[in-house]
Amino acid sequence: MKNNRFLLAVIVVFTAATWGGCTATNNDVKSSAETTSRGTGKLPITTSSEEARKEFLQGRDLAERLLAQDSLQHFDKAISLDPNFASAELGRAGASAIPKEFFEHLKKAVSLADKASEGEKLLILATEAGTNADAVKQRDYLEKLVTAYPNEERAHFNLGGYYFGQQDYAKAIDHYKKANELAPNYSPAYNILGYAYRQNGDYANAEQAFKKYIELIPNDPNPYDSYAELLLKMGKFDDSIAQYRKALSIDSKFMASHVGIAADLTYMGKPSDALVELQKITDTARSDGDRRLALVNMTIVDVDSGKMDKALERMDQQYALGEKTDDAAAMTADLQTKGAILLEMGKNPDAQTQFERLLKMTEASNLSQGIKDNTKLFHHYNMATVALGKKDYSTAKAEAEEFRKGAEASRNPAQARQSHQIAGMIALAEKDYNKAIGELEQTGQQNPQNLYRLCQAYQGKGDHAKAKEWCIKAAGFNQIPQLNYAFVRTKAQKMAAALR
Repeated sequence: MKNNRFLLAVIVVFTAATWGGCTATNNDVKSSAETTSRGTGKLPITTSSEEARKEFLQGRDLAERLLAQDSLQHFDKAISLDPNFASAELGRAGASAIPKEFFEHLKKAVSLADKASEGEKLLILATEAGTNADAVKQRDYLEKLVTAYPNEERAHFNLGGYYFGQQDYAKAIDHYKKANELAPNYSPAYNILGYAYRQNGDYANAEQAFKKYIELIPNDPNPYDSYAELLLKMGKFDDSIAQYRKALSIDSKFMASHVGIAADLTYMGKPSDALVELQKITDTARSDGDRRLALVNMTIVDVDSGKMDKALERMDQQYALGEKTDDAAAMTADLQTKGAILLEMGKNPDAQTQFERLLKMTEASNLSQGIKDNTKLFHHYNMATVALGKKDYSTAKAEAEEFRKGAEASRNPAQARQSHQIAGMIALAEKDYNKAIGELEQTGQQNPQNLYRLCQAYQGKGDHAKAKEWCIKAAGFNQIPQLNYAFVRTKAQKMAAALR
């Protein structure tokens, strides 16, 4: 999927700020408007200003087409016309370029939720739950939303997004398909449907979904960008670049396409050209969000090339951007990434320092208590990785057990997978290959580091055929640049070649 406009340390934010239906023109008629909406199965939009509603709809349309930067002025205008417009605040949060803005507007949306319809409130609370890594509440709110508004395509789209985030692609596909049954011209569902099929390895249906997406909005950049990402995944790098260039010919400021081209160039063995492509984002940046996008992807290219010191320099530049605006979420994300790079370099005490700074900064911030609790839990995971790097297996197991207990209590599937991941890493380090395989097979298949770890585990137990299979999967993961892929891509290629 597209690179996130920002990275959040230790939390996964899923938000799709999308609504539909009729309008309540003031709080006095909210209930009657909601009754009308429930009759049609569509979500209401609650605002005291018709002009604000029009601005909101323009912003929503642009945001759904992945033109977030262009949507901001419309959401801001809607908020200025109606300061109590909860859905406009949620839309503004979802389109934000930097974490600080996201949290400010989400907090405002939550404070206004009682002034909105029940459907809007459910969507706001689901987004808040997602930021707090409360997967149970997030799912419950979204299921209630679908039950209350079964004929609303955006309700199914959001519930599909929840399942996508939990790597339950079959359920995600069901809801995206339902969204398009209800609204055949609702283009966002075709877009994410394509990604869901792609994640499932069903490239034929993914291509069909993306081509339908192109057909619906042929003059927008994102459909070509999404199709290019499928071609990237398939290893068709030249064809992928051609589609990314088409997206940029439509909108030269569609920054995600520069990232995609950089990925193609990196995997073609042209990291210098990839950095040149990413520099184009910096040269035409419209916000710190764009500058961060360029820097984070340059960092990943450097890591992929083995230039760790250069990667750390870029991380310091990213941190400075967050420091300038006192953006705690951005800075803690940077500390998490820097710690991960230092671990990869074998600088375990330095990594521990970054992780401890992260925890202290989060606890002192004005981020929600849910985020603070989640960060405290994830600190056990971080400390387990540090201990593992030091070969202090006793401490690693103790920290991993604390993380496991917290993940189990949260009933968050993503945290459960991460618990299996650290357990698998410890077992692999101790050369308990069967246990490592059993744990790592429960982590899901969307982290190429775990694919490589499975390769190592099978190699350790002498099953060269299975080792080669997993190494080939890890080496050819071909995703939009991510740090976990950069850590293992070259290693997996070399091991796969040796196993041949």
